[in-house]
Amino acid sequence: MCERIVSMLASGTEIVAALGLEERLVGISHECDYPPTVLDRARVSRTRFDPTGMTSGEVDRAVRAAMAEHGGVYQVDGQLLEELAPDVVLTQAVCEVCAVPTPGVRDEVARRGMRAEVLSLDAHTLEEILTTIGAVGRAAGVPERAAGLVAELRGRLGAVAAAVAGAPRPRVLAVEWLDPPFIPGHWVPEMVSAAGGEMLIGRAGTHSEEVPWEELHGLDPDALVIMPCGFDLAATRQDAARHAEPLAAAAPRAVAEGRAWLVDGSAYFNRSGPRAVDGVEILAALLHPDRFTTELTSRAEAWRPGAPS
Repeated sequence: MCERIVSMLASGTEIVAALGLEERLVGISHECDYPPTVLDRARVSRTRFDPTGMTSGEVDRAVRAAMAEHGGVYQVDGQLLEELAPDVVLTQAVCEVCAVPTPGVRDEVARRGMRAEVLSLDAHTLEEILTTIGAVGRAAGVPERAAGLVAELRGRLGAVAAAVAGAPRPRVLAVEWLDPPFIPGHWVPEMVSAAGGEMLIGRAGTHSEEVPWEELHGLDPDALVIMPCGFDLAATRQDAARHAEPLAAAAPRAVAEGRAWLVDGSAYFNRSGPRAVDGVEILAALLHPDRFTTELTSRAEAWRPGAPS
């Protein structure tokens, strides 16, 4: 059973906390921001640039420059990692630009002769998110807690499914990045389906895909959901204002009918942790407000071109 955990990704930190293991968490990544009770832990990674206040286009250029010059976006503080002496280090190999990737952590652990287990939480689907919760629970010696949490999350998903069953399924365009535009893959298409929608473009279980604005124009979805990866609601609002023209051109009817929304992608859609279920509930409340309700304040809001950013 592990007594000391370092989490190199935000979803891993959220899983640890949801399992009631906060007292074992001795280190976190630069991006970990939830729950607030763990933010005093040592930060074991950092980015090669400061993304604070950057637009999506500026972030994209900085990422590409870091990959070209350094072969990666993040740096691991190997000395601090060694000093923390973790039994388990949580990482991921799903996306090398979204969080610290597994290979670099494994190399650092091996180079320093550490005995830590490197546990890669590689979820591409909702089911795999639930599987990673079980994996963390087993590594920490609390499989029964993990099973209970998974059962609770499945119950919430079941409640959404029951609420939207038989309702017309609106055609949804979700946009995960704006400059350049990306359409979400991985678990997001499943989230849309689970919430009672039909994803127009984007495949579950695969990587997110860059799609030119020209290919999105004319899709005319029933609903538009804007969810830039790593952006909270305020940053999403600002970036959507910068790209209002192509967004409106891609979803003119959704915008006109008030079915275009901004969501907190960083918290509820981009991470492979327990709050993905919150994301499904948020989508269900947006797509089917007559059938399902949940708290939307600071989590989602209506969007229209020209609104204050």
